[in-house]
Amino acid sequence: MRYYVLAGEASGDLHASNLIKEISLIDQQAQFRGFGGELMEKAGMAVLKHYRDLAFMGLVPVILNIRTIRKNFRYCEQDMLDFKPDVLILVDYPGFNLRMAQFAKAHGLRTFYYISPKIWAWKEKRVYKVIAYVDEMFTILPFETGFYKKYDYPVNYVGNPLLDAILEKKIAPDFPKFWAENELPEKPILAVLPGSRKGEISVLLPTMLEAAAQFPEFQCIIAGAPNMGIEYYRPFMKENQAPIIWGKTYEIMIHSRIAIVSSGTAALETAILNVPQVVVYQMTPNWLFKYLKFFLITKWVSLVNIILGREAVTELIQSDFTLKNVVHELKKILHDPENEKRMLADYREMMIKLGEPGASKKAAGLMVSKLQAYNSNKN
Repeated sequence: MRYYVLAGEASGDLHASNLIKEISLIDQQAQFRGFGGELMEKAGMAVLKHYRDLAFMGLVPVILNIRTIRKNFRYCEQDMLDFKPDVLILVDYPGFNLRMAQFAKAHGLRTFYYISPKIWAWKEKRVYKVIAYVDEMFTILPFETGFYKKYDYPVNYVGNPLLDAILEKKIAPDFPKFWAENELPEKPILAVLPGSRKGEISVLLPTMLEAAAQFPEFQCIIAGAPNMGIEYYRPFMKENQAPIIWGKTYEIMIHSRIAIVSSGTAALETAILNVPQVVVYQMTPNWLFKYLKFFLITKWVSLVNIILGREAVTELIQSDFTLKNVVHELKKILHDPENEKRMLADYREMMIKLGEPGASKKAAGLMVSKLQAYNSNKN
């Protein structure tokens, strides 16, 4: 069968690549085409546009790049019609993907959505687009089933693919080897994960590095985004230079004592890897966040806290994201064993809620069987 897959960021590239691998094991005649990244290409998909060319976040960047965005839509629409897929598989990234779902529906193409947009957090009205345009939703967070049930829209909960991705690469820490391979001094590590988008890095990285510099007993390491070169980080590092390591985020975390993490998938990954953390985020301009805050549905922004329904990790968001606050929260973890012990216990509870690994395999099996049934009925 033919599969057209659309992913618009690094995490989508990762999870879509694992899904493609699992589908290929079941459907050995599978053909894949779409938008994504290196991992999807390595898994066997023909990548027409890289996700870095799609990543316009925030009102101003979208307005400035509206022509490019429209051109991407048109290109994707025509190529999908030419490819004639059995199914369009959308991976998160709702701004682009929900429009493509609408287009696919209008042209009689079957649409699966893997990894629901976070409409349970904000822009809840997007649920009506999902109901109207998406044939099957495959969710990865346990509370999403209840959210969609409110709208009488059944979903397929498959578990969280992060568990698969992390367990595949999880190793026992070997500090001498890690230090030697990456030419690092033999000091404990404070990891900095400033996100995978230019806007995030430019806003978050300077303060993150200033905070890390307040702990000279640690060496600070930046986990580099796969789509960003060193030339992009340097202007935001000022005098607080730190090594940047690409392609080893999980290894960095496994060997880290503590981390400062941009809110998003990375915070959940950090919790799964059992690393104490402070979650931060800041959107510019400030008035935009104040406007968007009215649309927020959840009390928290970190998936760790949302899954648990309470504050397990501290969130320093917008005006709370200051050098003083970050340093204070890091000290609370490092200097208060009971606080750290409580956080790690919360992580264990979160893991129970996430369930067993195997999400990619389960999602692939469900998708292929549903397509086979659909094609059988059509014939």
